[in-house]
Parts: sequence; structure tokens; C-alpha cells
Amino acid sequence: MVVTRRLDEEAVALQRQGVLPAYAPVRGQEAAQIGSAAALDRARDFAFPTYRELGAAVALGVDPVAYMAMHLNIWHGGLYDPNVARLAPPNAVVGGPVLHAVGWAMGAKLDDTGGAALTYFGDGASSQGDVHEAMNFAGVYRLPVVFFCQNNGWAISLPTGSQVAGGSVAARAAGYGIEGVRVDGNDVTAVFEATRAALEHGRAGGGPTVIEAMTYRLGPHSTSDDPSRYRSAEEERLRAEQDPITRAMRSLSAEEIADVEEHAADVVRKTTAGLHAMQPPPADELFSFVYREPTAALLDQHRAWKESQDA
Repeated sequence: MVVTRRLDEEAVALQRQGVLPAYAPVRGQEAAQIGSAAALDRARDFAFPTYRELGAAVALGVDPVAYMAMHLNIWHGGLYDPNVARLAPPNAVVGGPVLHAVGWAMGAKLDDTGGAALTYFGDGASSQGDVHEAMNFAGVYRLPVVFFCQNNGWAISLPTGSQVAGGSVAARAAGYGIEGVRVDGNDVTAVFEATRAALEHGRAGGGPTVIEAMTYRLGPHSTSDDPSRYRSAEEERLRAEQDPITRAMRSLSAEEIADVEEHAADVVRKTTAGLHAMQPPPADELFSFVYREPTAALLDQHRAWKESQDA
């Protein structure tokens, strides 16, 4: 959790320096992400993230440089191997990874792999039609998928109470005939236990579960957002008192905390150096990954581009 927090702080600083074009901070949601990702069985499960799951990537052992290549605009979806990490490429489409997770879960059920999918989305994304369709489909076919909603209180500048009818994402699960659970998203142990139980439920044939992790986005929605325009400093101060890292550190000694911070600082140093060392990919890769089998028109465009470069 501390590694995630320090990397997150560095990413914001790098964006402000112009190194990263844009970034979506995760500060305040570390327990929700670390606790849930840690519950995965990496031999058979698979996670489907949004653009804000740095914590899940850290928990699953993804190289931060490879992950942040996406934010550096070097490679869409990062440079890590999703099959090794068991983490799909980050998805910037609101609600998009939920559909992908359900499709993967259907495949896992048909292939009898015994695996379950974990998909992330926010309270704002829960209002998307894609999420409704995914939950309904998963409920009908009793698929092994955990819908993990990080309810961080805000859908960009709109508070949850203004865009989630009934006030609860977990309560919607009943409408699809599936399990719904609310958990303290700032308690990493509680999140881990709830996610582990939901994954086991899915693997055993019990069907999907919706987990609503109640947390708070301590920072802006993105580096182009100014939260002071829509929420008060007093609200932020009160919610900061429930910081998940502060809570988790209460069980550690001063020496342990110092060791944790030293390790995190080392990870940040190596990540920053790695990002500065990265070079843009060759320009002609623009033509390499459009189609599995290049079309005649694409090949003509590639030839024309090469001729223009040689001229």
C-alpha cells in the first residue's frame, strides 16, 4: 500500500513536470485495490482494471515502469505481459473492463478452468448500461465473476448520492439474482476477506458477486481536475482521517514503518529512472498492430510512409 501511495505521488509530480501527459491518482483507494488483488489465485484467476488500478498492479507484481508506460504514452495498455501478471491491460472506457471480465468468466466456465474473474469499476461507472448488461448476463449464466465497485464518493464532480438511485451499488445485485456485499474499503483485511469469499463462491459454481468497497478519493479525479471546485476542504480533512494507510500502519512498529518507507523510496527511484530512460517506439509500429492480417490498403499506406521517410 505504501509503495502504491509513493508511486502515485511521484506520478502526479512527473505529470506536473510534463514527463507524463496525464495521470489518474489513486490516493485513498490503496486498501480497496491491494486487498482485492491479493485475494486472487494467480494460477487460475484474472483481473480486469480501469485506468486507476495502480494498486492492483503493484499487488500482482507488475513492474511499475512497464505499467506506467501507458501513462508515459509509450504503449497503450502498458508493456507488461497480462498473462503472466493475470492483469488485463488498463481500460480507459468507463465500464469497459466489466464486459471483458464477464466474457472471460464465460470462457473459464466453458473450459472448466476453475478460475474466476475480478473486475474493477467506480460508482460513476455503475450507471453505465454496459455494467447493467454485464451483471444481468453474468447472473443468467451464473458466471464466476466478482464485480468490484470502488465507491470513492465521486463520479468526477458528481457525488454518489446524485447519480446512484437507492444509494447503494451492492443492493442492485438482488435485481440480477446475485450476491451483493458492502465492505469498508479502507480496511485492507476486510476487503481481502470479502473478495476471497466472493472468488471462492464463484469458483464453486455459486455465480457472481457484487462487492461495493466504500472508500474515498483523497485526490483529484485526474491531473486535469480541481476538486476544490465541487467539494469542501473540511470534507477532505475529515475523510483524510480515515486514510487506509494510516489505519494499516497502526499495527506496525516504528522500525517496520521505516523499512516500508525505505523500500517504497527505492521502488520510486528505480521507477522514475526507468521512465526517464524509456524511448518512444519506432514510428512504423503505427502500422503493425492494426489488423491481425494487414489489408492491402494498410500495406499501401505503410509503403507510402516508408517512401516519404526515405525521400
